[in-house]
Amino acid sequence: PSELPLDYVERVTGLKLDAAVARLERRGLAVAPILCSDTTVALGRKIYGKPEDAADAKRMLAELSGNEHRVLTAVALQVGNKRLTALSESRVKFAPMTEAQIDAYVASGEPMGKAGAYGIQGPVAQYVANLNGSYTGIMGLPLYETAQLLRAAGVIAV
Repeated sequence: PSELPLDYVERVTGLKLDAAVARLERRGLAVAPILCSDTTVALGRKIYGKPEDAADAKRMLAELSGNEHRVLTAVALQVGNKRLTALSESRVKFAPMTEAQIDAYVASGEPMGKAGAYGIQGPVAQYVANLNGSYTGIMGLPLYETAQLLRAAGVIAV
């Protein structure tokens, strides 16, 4: 409960990568690069994960409405014994949303399964008043940071 959003997203990403590496070993598969990421939305120190249900999605969106929040996406790459990590931090400001607007968006089903109860690439984009950072990071995989990791590990050359 007291974990900071940055620590949380990095920890969860590391745990995902640990599980993927263990699965690769259990299955006896050839060593290959493994990439994992996780995204969280934070308003101050409060972490917004995936909504449990429509009511939870409405609560999250109402709290984010009219406010600037952070979107943190951690990326971790394992190549053999080498592990590299990166973090994308973006800031998104939502315009104020009415209850009817939030209800309509939640009724579309799009908020479910998404950190902070929204997907930046969907209809909620009409309420994004300002975005500072990585659009692809907000979507869930920051392409710039991911490419940097892949280059550093020698997975891609260019």
